[in-house]
Amino acid sequence: MLLNKETQKFVRMSLSEDNAYKDITSRLVIPQDKNIKVVLISREPGIFCGMDLLRYTFSLLDKNIKFKKFVNEGCRFDKGAKIIQIEGNARAILAAERVAINIVSRLSGIATLTAEFVKLTEGTKAKIMDTRKTTPLLRYIERYAVRIGGGCNHRYSLSDAVLVKDNHLRAAGMMVKNKLDAVTASKIIRNMRKRTSLSIEIEVETLEEFKIFIPTAPDIIMLDNFSVAQIKKAVEYRDKYYPKIILEASGGINLKTVKPIAVTGIDRISLGALTHSTRAVDFSLELI
Repeated sequence: MLLNKETQKFVRMSLSEDNAYKDITSRLVIPQDKNIKVVLISREPGIFCGMDLLRYTFSLLDKNIKFKKFVNEGCRFDKGAKIIQIEGNARAILAAERVAINIVSRLSGIATLTAEFVKLTEGTKAKIMDTRKTTPLLRYIERYAVRIGGGCNHRYSLSDAVLVKDNHLRAAGMMVKNKLDAVTASKIIRNMRKRTSLSIEIEVETLEEFKIFIPTAPDIIMLDNFSVAQIKKAVEYRDKYYPKIILEASGGINLKTVKPIAVTGIDRISLGALTHSTRAVDFSLELI
């Protein structure tokens, strides 16, 4: 669910940051009892996300505000489409406008980009996944937007699953002169399995590292910055010898490269770009 105590607090803090309750301009030029009717219009196509937060934002400024939806959560819209009609106190609507639009623009942007990646991988088994490269304190709602776009969520935080990355390998003494020590690595990973029931994922940077780690039976192996040819070789090796292990591709994947990667037979594709560099969808609130 999008609307909960955490997200409600986020909206209240956003309104407070903008001093929405002390909108000096509206107080000086608009009568206190003036009512207006506005409509949120898209200036470009996309997938809408964040309806509950939008409604909640306006409702905090005017508890009697009325809404009429034209687009449902997760639905695709065209340029110029009406999204929602809002009727209520003019001062309240104008004070909440920027915060509300900022939220849905950001979330709709994430949902729209995610849907583009998902569409490009149709017909394959590859799942499009987010990463922890989210806006600080906005992870919950940004991950929600990924799901609305048809994607899947990776681990939420550091405590949800084990993900051994390159710096872990070096800090734990598994790398000697930038080369993986197979004996030490195998010992540490096998010992880890005895100490936790959580999912274990290992990040590898070369096919050599991949073949060293796969016999230790992690749940998932992340192929970091592998070429399409390397991913294909890893998938073929996995399918032949260790079919139960999940393979994930990550690192610099974009809309041009995602399809060739997906057709290799990879199970998961994780993309920090879904949340760290998404462009917001452009919306406008117009008086009618």
